[in-house]
Amino acid sequence: MAEDMESAVEKLRAAYDAFNRADLESAGEWVDQDVEIGRTPFIDPPARGKEALLEFMRPNMFERQEIELVATEVHGNVILADLILHAVGKGSGVEVSQANFQLFTIRDGTFVKWEVFFDRKEAEAAVGD
Repeated sequence: MAEDMESAVEKLRAAYDAFNRADLESAGEWVDQDVEIGRTPFIDPPARGKEALLEFMRPNMFERQEIELVATEVHGNVILADLILHAVGKGSGVEVSQANFQLFTIRDGTFVKWEVFFDRKEAEAAVGD
């Protein structure tokens, strides 16, 4: 069954809007229960499951955090998202902005795999993996 990737991109935008409102319940609505948390510099070793992803999304070292969705590209059933994390450190008040590139693999209308890269070329190369 071909994925409706236009709908998937809209769901991704809505998920980031919810994340930015600190509404993780809504942000995680379209995450598969057994989502694979693949390559990411944040979780080592990689993990699996919606609860693990939602736990990661909860702010623990930031007083505030927001994701700016700059652009999306569709490659088959994968969305490549160009993002900037804006955050303020807990206690320190240090402001941080970090560009990153995230891959979301879509199947049956949910996202089943999430990967994070700091280098766009690495993210593009991983689309074909």
